[in-house]
Amino acid sequence: MSLLVVGLSHRSAPVSVLERASLNADAQLKLLQDTVAAEPAAEAAVLATCNRIELYADVDKFHAGVAELSTLLAQHSGVGLEELTPYLYVHYEDRAVHHLFSVACGLDSMVVGEGQILGQIKDSLARAQDLHTAGRLLNDLFQQALRVGKRAHSETGIDRAGQSLVTFGLEQLAAGADVQTWAEGKKALVIGAGSMSSLAAATLARAGVAEIVVANRTFERAERLAQILAEGDDTDVLARAVPMDAVPAELTRADVAVSCTGATGLVLTADAVAAAVEGRTGGPAAEAPDVDSAVHEAAVREAAETPLQAAGGDENCPLDLSAVPSGFSVMGEAAVAGMDAATLEQHGAWAASGTTVDRPRETGRPGAEADAELITALAATATRVGRIPERRRPEPVAEVPRPQPVLFLLDLAMPRDIDAAVHRLAGVRLVDIESLADASADAPMAADVDMVRRIVADEVAAFGAAQRAAHITPTVVALRSMAADVVSGEIARLEGRLPGLDDKHRAEITQTVKRVVDKLLHAPTVRVKQLAAEPGGAGYADALRTLFDLDQETVASVSCAEDSTTEKNRGPA
Repeated sequence: MSLLVVGLSHRSAPVSVLERASLNADAQLKLLQDTVAAEPAAEAAVLATCNRIELYADVDKFHAGVAELSTLLAQHSGVGLEELTPYLYVHYEDRAVHHLFSVACGLDSMVVGEGQILGQIKDSLARAQDLHTAGRLLNDLFQQALRVGKRAHSETGIDRAGQSLVTFGLEQLAAGADVQTWAEGKKALVIGAGSMSSLAAATLARAGVAEIVVANRTFERAERLAQILAEGDDTDVLARAVPMDAVPAELTRADVAVSCTGATGLVLTADAVAAAVEGRTGGPAAEAPDVDSAVHEAAVREAAETPLQAAGGDENCPLDLSAVPSGFSVMGEAAVAGMDAATLEQHGAWAASGTTVDRPRETGRPGAEADAELITALAATATRVGRIPERRRPEPVAEVPRPQPVLFLLDLAMPRDIDAAVHRLAGVRLVDIESLADASADAPMAADVDMVRRIVADEVAAFGAAQRAAHITPTVVALRSMAADVVSGEIARLEGRLPGLDDKHRAEITQTVKRVVDKLLHAPTVRVKQLAAEPGGAGYADALRTLFDLDQETVASVSCAEDSTTEKNRGPA
């Protein structure tokens, strides 16, 4: 069997695809059950976070495994396989181990070095253990990943390279200002009471907000989180819980709101946010002016106010104005009917510099088709603007300043809780997963990242060696068991030949025979474990079984016995 991971993350897919492919808790459980029920997979675990969905499995066939896992991800996410496939990545064997260890260390996170992923890996392992879909391989893999992640955080300064999404999101809301200075005295609304929302609430409390209101569909969980916040030793924040239907009223009071729920639809619509802003300011939350729209409108005004040149006295004008029956009108498609693209382009150059240019007709494309496209586009522009646009650089337009926000929103959910249209509302600053991905793309990486990469490489090599060595252990155990049976059989036969043999001599003979067998087997079994731990050493188990004629079923029964014994004492790290 071999380790395989198929998944997609913020590195391989746009946020819009991740949003649609996200899996709720029930979908994750069903995906695990269907994966182990599939033919190529014996074990399965799902790692689903706000910016990744990964399916890990122990498979016996690579190509069949990739096809089956990809199909299952598509089925349970609701995104068609053809649409999902371009965004999927596949890692196999050591590369799969390297990937998970890198994820555990925060190297693959949207914010490099964040430690929240360790809790998510632990939850993923616990879920697979509860459903009994994690066997020996995935138990070993995920527990080792947790240890590697903890080692990276304790032995290096990877924490300085990044922080949690919550902290990074608050920094983006503060727009370069000190977060504690920005947060001081603010009233916060936290929607949701899960792990991410709890982290957000605790971070806001430490940042110095004056009040935190927690809203959740299960009111008891909101109360429990509010109580923890209120009784915290390191803060003196006021905290209370409200039901979800109180969110609109609380949003009117809040200065900052953080939302991270498991809802499949929007929790805050653009209308709800606009109403909250209106409730705070007493005026409507109009859409903020768009710079591109302002530039376009200014260009239209400039074009409309500039008088057109007279048609008759334009020396060297490439347009044959006399050919236009109704004169040189630019108010419709008739203005340029029958003129080819080359002539129109020459007119643009002439209008800009007073000269004409020679332009060869495009090759590989019918001239009439190219002309028709350009003429249609030009006519449409002329209809809207009132004249044929000249090739001239537009006058610079001053950017219309966006009003200072009165409401700050942080959306950490996947799929999103807050309507993306809120970005356009004046008086609101929204930071969501998509904007966090854009902001973190250029974030500098600390030198400690290189140290973590070396740790990951060393741990991957050690894990691979341990797994390869473990692969041969049942064969070695079966060999020693066969040798013990041979010794027992020979001692029994000796007793039949020497019935008068006393207990002292019988014990001495038995120990002597066992020592001889042990010494003969010691060097080969130790050496074969060493060789099996090296890359490409998997064949030594087969060689050992062949040389000593070991029964495959016996070896398999030893392996199963070891797995069941290990399972009794195994739990999340």
